[in-house]
Amino acid sequence: MQERKGIATFGSKPVTLVGPEIKVGDKAPEFRLIDPNLKEVALSDAAGKVRLIASVVSLDTGTCDLETQRFNSEAAKFESVQMYTISVDLPFAQRRFCEARDVRNLVTLSDHRDVSFGTAYGVLMKELRLLARAVFIVDGKGVVRYVEYLREAGNPPDYDRALAALKGLVAKTK
Repeated sequence: MQERKGIATFGSKPVTLVGPEIKVGDKAPEFRLIDPNLKEVALSDAAGKVRLIASVVSLDTGTCDLETQRFNSEAAKFESVQMYTISVDLPFAQRRFCEARDVRNLVTLSDHRDVSFGTAYGVLMKELRLLARAVFIVDGKGVVRYVEYLREAGNPPDYDRALAALKGLVAKTK
């Protein structure tokens, strides 16, 4: 498995990212993860829709909490978009988080079983077995149209840039 060193940090300490760097134009890797109801969800389940995928360290951290709430709020504005927030948190913890924060417009998914999403999308922090922060936008045909890997896992994504890319892609598909 490919390992990428020197490109990401957690708390300012270098970490090794496992998996390939996904780039715009790549075919989005398929995934099968668990939702808060223990149902398996695949990327292909939303084929034909634009998908925004945010990987976060843990819903129990401040930045991840705020990011998930922000994307949940934005998701309400997009009828034809499926948004996912993915972490290695257990599905039960994700459910508690969603209920406590009234997260209803996006789906949280757990990669706790085998971190297959983390390794397929190149966001698994080897030293911590947690996911680095990143945002991917995938079109209805499964092609990656936007990528942002955060150098520091504790920093928020560029919401304006990601949402502008999402709006532009949605406008093209109408």
